[in-house]
Amino acid sequence: MVNWLRNSKSSMVVLTLIRLYVGYVWLTSGWSKIASGSFTSEAMVQQAIKSPVTGATGAPAYDWYTKFLENIVQPNLGIFDFMVQYGELLIGLGLIFGTLTTLATFFGLGLNFTYLLAGMISTNPILIILGTLLLVAGLNAGKIGGDRWVIPFIREKMPFMSKNKRNIV
Repeated sequence: MVNWLRNSKSSMVVLTLIRLYVGYVWLTSGWSKIASGSFTSEAMVQQAIKSPVTGATGAPAYDWYTKFLENIVQPNLGIFDFMVQYGELLIGLGLIFGTLTTLATFFGLGLNFTYLLAGMISTNPILIILGTLLLVAGLNAGKIGGDRWVIPFIREKMPFMSKNKRNIV
């Protein structure tokens, strides 16, 4: 399956449809936060601290994440609100235009996991499954898009990212 995802022209079409859907979800989520002009994650952060995700024993499953929210996110909420809004928007744009698809997918998965660690289920599991497919597909996920031109340009300008060397891109 990995070989099909990375090399097949038919998978390229399927991946493009997946990429457009996931990009649309991220773009609309980010844009709605920005357009409202009043987005804040304060209530979500407070809820995640007050009622953290619990394990089978009833104890907090991710105590380290709760501490991160308390000590890092909560005192710097304005910065994190900005990063969430514009991060979601940029992830969506990257996926829709197929430009730096692997990078956009990576950051999208990162946000999905942070939301899950905070106890927000929503569409995150589906986006994680679809994002994992895009990430595994690598460059093939963005070939019908800007990556067809951007990635070769980057490889030409940055010799350490040459296709002849072992790399992730």
